[in-house]
Parts: sequence; structure tokens; C-alpha cells
Amino acid sequence: MLVKVILLVLFFAMTVAIGLYCRRNASSVGDFVLGGRDVGPWLTAFAYGTSYFSAVVFIGYAGQFGWNFGVAAAWIGIGNAFIGSLLAWVILGRRTRVMTKHFESATMPDFFARRYDCPAMKIVSSVIIFIFLVPYSASVYKGLSGLFSMAFGIDFKWCIIGMAALTALYVILGGYMAAALNDFVQGIIMLAGICLVIGAVLDAQGGFMAAMAKLSTVPAPNAPELQGAYASFFGPDPLALLGVVVLTSLGTWGLPQMVHKFYTIKNEKAIKAGTVISTLFALVIAGGSYFLGAFGRLFYTAEGAVQFDSIVPAMLQQSLPDILIGVVIILVLSASMSTLSSLVIASASTFTLDFVKGIWLKGMDRRAQIRLIKVLCGVFILLSVVIALNPGSLITALMSLSWGALAGSFLGPFLFGLFWKGTTRASVWACFASGILINVWNTLFPFAAPTMAGAISIVASLIIVPAVSLFTPKMDAKYLQDAFSCYEEEVTAPHKFVLDEVSEYKKEG
Repeated sequence: MLVKVILLVLFFAMTVAIGLYCRRNASSVGDFVLGGRDVGPWLTAFAYGTSYFSAVVFIGYAGQFGWNFGVAAAWIGIGNAFIGSLLAWVILGRRTRVMTKHFESATMPDFFARRYDCPAMKIVSSVIIFIFLVPYSASVYKGLSGLFSMAFGIDFKWCIIGMAALTALYVILGGYMAAALNDFVQGIIMLAGICLVIGAVLDAQGGFMAAMAKLSTVPAPNAPELQGAYASFFGPDPLALLGVVVLTSLGTWGLPQMVHKFYTIKNEKAIKAGTVISTLFALVIAGGSYFLGAFGRLFYTAEGAVQFDSIVPAMLQQSLPDILIGVVIILVLSASMSTLSSLVIASASTFTLDFVKGIWLKGMDRRAQIRLIKVLCGVFILLSVVIALNPGSLITALMSLSWGALAGSFLGPFLFGLFWKGTTRASVWACFASGILINVWNTLFPFAAPTMAGAISIVASLIIVPAVSLFTPKMDAKYLQDAFSCYEEEVTAPHKFVLDEVSEYKKEG
């Protein structure tokens, strides 16, 4: 217990110290929300990766989908690395940075309003973001509370409240740069921790081959005809597995807190390096987490209904010594704090700049904007805590609702908006409606698993935009020409190819 407490105190002290250090550099809205658009590759890549993965993945998703799919759940981590990270950076990174800078947009709703010349989109999308990021934040708190209850024997509600207070403290103090610096330190802890934990869990079963042999003897209730289904290549339910891959990988392309990272990139060099770093980070963290969860059936014995959120804590409690339990606490805390900070900043800044300022307080000065953003950070955290304290809320259901609604609403309009002049306003509104309707309807009147409903809405978003755009009025050609002119501005080459302000060729010349 002493070791756990010491590690926890050191972690808290470091987090707060970074917040205090960054406070002096968070005096303007651009600094607080975007880090001055001057964030290097390592900080940006780690901020992207640590915002991607949290206690939701390590505790909730790894436990449930490792239980459902066995070692095939590792495909989810591979999809996260190559679709959710590599392709996201390659396809979205540069064009997002260039067009958002051209429009001077600090948030996704402002981008929609300027790209589609429709102020109403800013207001509607900001409300969608504020509402549907709250369940995701709540799912992170629930994942943290389960682990802390196991490690310290503290009632989960006090764990949730304590984590909320710490998140509020360092985000409100230092803004985006405090979050990015903390993400970098926390990311290093996550990389080291996941490797140690996987080694310890496999060792508790006699090594990798012994663990796989034991897992291969476990029968699959939903596929009794398969032998060794949980140790097989695609597991007992490949279609459900594909749905989870789509939701957790392609879904990141339409999440405001993930896309926001591309707004802050410094230059072309940062894009290239960040692509590699974030992909490798995702491969280790996501791949390792889902692979770890695959062995949950060797540690967890269900009495009645399976408590998916308890599987990973049970594994750790049985297989790890106290010192590694302390490491895991810091690992999951690191992952979760970084995700929470990203959610809080994205939600509060969006609601302030795009809803409150856009409707009621259009003349609000810089200081008032920052004060309101900080107040809304606190409100967002409080709402998340209230939902997380509901004992009936399952981590994966909360996250799936959030990701499905947000990505289902925004992925198509954002992606096509960066590349295709033919995207129409009507197609954007249609996506907003379908993303919300599919996921909320499934929550109230279930027709599929939450992950599958989220995946359906994401795929639908990519179909609805081009389909509706073909049959609805086009935007003004002159306005579109100006919007896309940012990609043709000459630096060393068109902006569609590079971000550098001054080319290496000119420097040499």
C-alpha cells in the first residue's frame, strides 16, 4: 500500500506542477485551446495517442472484447494503429491543419460553419459535442474507479470525485499545452507499463505458449462447433469483431477531440514524424491492451452474469505483485487523465466559442472567453461524474453511444469537406440527423449491440454525404474557390503537399 500511495502522490505532484508551469503560456484563447498552433511532433503524436486510449480501452473494452473474441481481439488494436492512427494522420493531418488555419477555426463546429457558410451548423454541432462527449468522459471515470477500488479498497464514488478534481485542476490552470506536456510524460509511462503487465500476466499462466494452450481448451458458448475459438485467428464472431474495429478505428476520424490535435501541428516535419510515432504508440498500447484482455477467461470466473468491467481488475489482482499494481494504477491513470483533459478542453472550448459567444455574447472579450471556458470545464467534469456514479452504466455502452453519435454525425461532413467541393449543406444536416438518430434510437429501443450501432452510423455517414450531395443544391462556386485556395498557396509546393513556411530549397539558395 505504501508503494502505491508514493507512486500516486508523485504522479499527482508532477501533473499539477506541469499545469502551474504552463499557466503563463495560456493567456489567450489560441494558447489555451490550440497551444498557439506551435506543437511539435512528439507532443502532438503523444497527445493524439493518449487521448485515443484510456481506462475505457484498458479496463472496459479490453475486458469485454477480450472475453468475447479471445486473442482475435488484438485485431482491434491493429485497426486502431493503422486505420485510427496511420491513415488518419496521412489523410486528415495536413489538410486539416491548412484549411482550419485558413479559416482561423479553433474548433470543429467553427470549421463546419465556415466551410459550409452556415452559422447554424456551428450552434447545432457544438451542442451535439457537449452532450455526447459527457458519456465518454463518464466511461473513463468508471474505468478508473474500478481499478482504484481494487487497488486501495476505496469506495468507487470517492475515486471518481478525486480524479475529477485533479483533471479540473491541471486543465483549468494550463489549458492545451499543460494537457500536451502531461500527455507526453503519461504516454511514456503507458508504454513501459503495458509491456510489464503483459509479461506478468502471461508469466502467471506459465508463459505465452502455456496461456494459449489453456485458452484453446475454453469452449465458446456462441460457437460450440469451433474448437479453440478463443485462440483462433478471427475468434468466434468475426462480424461483431469487425463492428468494433470500425467503431474504434474509423470513428476517430470524426471525433472533435481527436481531429483537434491536427489543428495544433507546427509544420511538415511534425506531420511526418507524428504519423510514425502515433502509429507505433497505438500498436503497442491498443494491441497490448486487447491482447491482454484475451486471457481474462483464465483468471475471471463469472457467477451469474459476466461483469465485464471487473475482468481486467480481477486479472491484475491475481497475477501482479504490489509494485506492478502500483505501476498499473499509474498506467491507467496516465491514459485516462490525458483522455479526460482532451475531452474537457474540446467540449468546453466548443460550447463557449461556438454556442455561447455565437448566440448571446458576440462581443465577449478574450479574458471573458477564457474564464467561461474554464467554468465550463468544471461543469463538463461535474456532469460526467454524475453519470459515472450511476452503477448501472456499462463502460463500453457509454463509450459506444458517444463515439457512434459524434463520428456518425461528423465523419462524412468533415472528411468530404476537406477534399470535395461538391459536398452540400443538406448532406451535412442529413449526417447530423442520422448519427444522432441511429445511436439514440438503439439506446432507447435496442436493435443491435451499441458497438455495432455506432459502426453502422459511421459507415452510413460516408454514404449519406456523397449520396445526398448529388441531388441537393450546390454551394456558391466563388465561395468554394476561396475556401480551397489555401491548398494552392505556394510555399515550396502547394499546401496540399507541405506545411513548411520556408522551403529547404529556398534556405539552401
